[in-house]
Amino acid sequence: MKPVVTFGEIMGRMASPENLRLRQTRNFEVTYAGAEASVAASICNFGGAARYVTALPKHALAEATMDSLRAVGIDTQFVLRTDRGRLGLYFLATGANQRPSNVIYDRADSAISMTPADAYDWSAAFDGAQWLHLSGITPALSKVAAEATRVAAQKANAAGCQVSIDLNFRGKLWAWDPSKSPRELARETMVSILPFVDVLIANEEDCSDVLGIQADDTDVHAGALNNTRYPDVARQVVAQFPQIKKVAITLRESRSASHNNWGAMLYDVETDEVFFAPLGAAGEYKPYEIKNIVDRVGGGDSFAGGLVFALTHPELSSPQTALRFAIAASCLKHSIKGDFNYSTRGEVEALMGGSASGRVVR
Repeated sequence: MKPVVTFGEIMGRMASPENLRLRQTRNFEVTYAGAEASVAASICNFGGAARYVTALPKHALAEATMDSLRAVGIDTQFVLRTDRGRLGLYFLATGANQRPSNVIYDRADSAISMTPADAYDWSAAFDGAQWLHLSGITPALSKVAAEATRVAAQKANAAGCQVSIDLNFRGKLWAWDPSKSPRELARETMVSILPFVDVLIANEEDCSDVLGIQADDTDVHAGALNNTRYPDVARQVVAQFPQIKKVAITLRESRSASHNNWGAMLYDVETDEVFFAPLGAAGEYKPYEIKNIVDRVGGGDSFAGGLVFALTHPELSSPQTALRFAIAASCLKHSIKGDFNYSTRGEVEALMGGSASGRVVR
C-alpha cells in the first residue's frame, strides 16, 4: 500500500464550547488540526497509509500535535523539529442558525512559515509514495512557505507522484506582500504551483477568488448556486493548466450555519465527462440536506481526503464512484466535532448505499 504524502501546517485549534461567541468564552476546547493533516487523517481512518511533512517547534505543545497525528496512524517521521518559529493557533466560534461561524488566525511566525524548502528531506518523503496533497492555505502564510509548497509539488512531480491541491482561498491569510491584494497575491502564487498539479479541488468560490473564473448566475452568499455553470468553470481551469487531469468542485448551499445542502462535481479531462454526486433515484443531482450541523470546519478537507483515498484505490477510482465516496465522507464529517473525519470506510460506503436514517447500529 503506497502512502499518500501531505505537506502543510498543523495548529492548535481553540474552539469555544457549545455555540458560545469568542467574547463569552473563558475555557477553550483544544484540539490540533490543519487542512493537509486532516486529509492525512481521513486517509488513515479509511484504512490507507499517509505520511505528513511539516515543521514544528521543540516543545510539549508540538508533541501534543504529534500525538494527535500518530493516534490515527499518520507517519510522522518526516516532521521537522526546529528551533525557529512557534506553533500556530486558530480560534473558532461555531455559529448557529443565521449567525455564521467565525475564525481568528494566530499564525504569524509559525515554524512552517519560517522553514525554507531545502530544510525538508523531499527525496526520502516521496520514496515509495504515490501521491502528494497540498492546499492553498500553507502558501498563504509566508513567501518562504509558498516557495516550500511549490518545491514540494515540483519534487513530487519529478518523483512520479500524482499531485493534488485544494485551492482553499483564505483572504485573512494572504498578507505577506502588502503591495498586493489577497486575491492578487493568491493568484500570482498559485499559478506558479498549479503547473505541477494533476487533480485540482476547489469549493464554489475558490476558482473565482484565486483564478478569476466565475460561475454565472451564482450567489454563494445567498446560498444560490447554478450547478450547470460549474462544468464550464472546470473547463476554463484546464484551459489555463492543461496538465490537470481532474477538477473537483464542492457545492455548498448554505441555508444557515446549521443547515447546508452539500454535493460536488467532478470533471474528468480525459473523457470530457462531468459527474455530480449524490444522485437521486432517477439519476439526477440531489445534494445531501444536512441539518443540525455539529461542526462544518474540515468539511472540505474530508472531501479531499475521501477523493484522494478513492482515486488511489482501484475498486473506488472510477470518477462517479470516487466522487460519491468523497461527498459521502464529507457529509458524515459534518456530524463530528473537530477538524478530523473519524468516519470509517464502512460507514462511508453505507451512506453511499443509502443508509442515511441515522438509526442506532446494534
